[in-house]
Amino acid sequence: MQWQTPICLLSGHTGFAEELGNIPFFPATSIGAIVLKATTLEPREGHPAERVCETPLGLMNAVGLENPGVEAVIENKLASLPNLSISKQNPDIQWIVNVAGFTVHEYAMVIERIEKSPYQSYVSAYEINISCPNVKKGGAVFGHDEVLAAEVISECRKKTTKPLIIKLSPNQTDIANMAEVCINNGADILSAINTVAAMHIDTHRQKTYLSAGRGGLSGRAVLPIALLNVYLIWQVANSYNIPIIGQGGISNGDDAISMLLAGASAIGIGSALARDIRVSKKIIKSIEKYCQTHGFSHYSEITGKLSL
Repeated sequence: MQWQTPICLLSGHTGFAEELGNIPFFPATSIGAIVLKATTLEPREGHPAERVCETPLGLMNAVGLENPGVEAVIENKLASLPNLSISKQNPDIQWIVNVAGFTVHEYAMVIERIEKSPYQSYVSAYEINISCPNVKKGGAVFGHDEVLAAEVISECRKKTTKPLIIKLSPNQTDIANMAEVCINNGADILSAINTVAAMHIDTHRQKTYLSAGRGGLSGRAVLPIALLNVYLIWQVANSYNIPIIGQGGISNGDDAISMLLAGASAIGIGSALARDIRVSKKIIKSIEKYCQTHGFSHYSEITGKLSL
């Protein structure tokens, strides 16, 4: 990954990045890559309200992959990427499209449509979302089935020469084995973890807070789960020289350093943006200080240095 910093802003937390550059004091130069909101073949309304709620030490969502569909994304979102204020502040940001679908064909067609568009050069990579826990059809089904996962990745691989980032779910029994399946079928990068399947109940109404009943839990509560899963994936990915974008619950420099030690090569930031829009800059400073203190010349030297 040739990013200017190890920080990646995660899909679903910044939309299509249209307003980021207009936020006062937003540290644009601290960002290496931005993953755009999930894109499906056809427009999707997502779930009705309520779709987001706070939990102890976390945030739950069941947005349901709301997006205008790939054609509208191409014409109204991708086309404008170079003209966004954040692009002007940081022309080196790498743009990643998060691809979702409900059939193998849909995943492949989203990539094909973008690759055939005049704006395909604006896209650096595709993140294949086979792990969304809050849609009833598609989503995590592909990430829990080795045969389906292999088929999705193989078909997507045929449509592009750009890097494929496979987003893995913690809601499975053997994430390391799934990582190897993904690598053997064309994955260039792995990202982990997606949100943890969860539920939050309003006892006064005797109903779930989210209209979908269940959703995906993110935020500080999932950090220990994310660290273990990244470590397990790294045991496999390291031998193939496949990098990992470590994500899940990172909200400060120490969290990010822990993720690097567990095996991540880059750091994904999501829910923490809701509390501190400048968190990426603070994380970069913490990593730089840690390198100086512990004798590392570059943050990449921290990856996988965990001792058990």
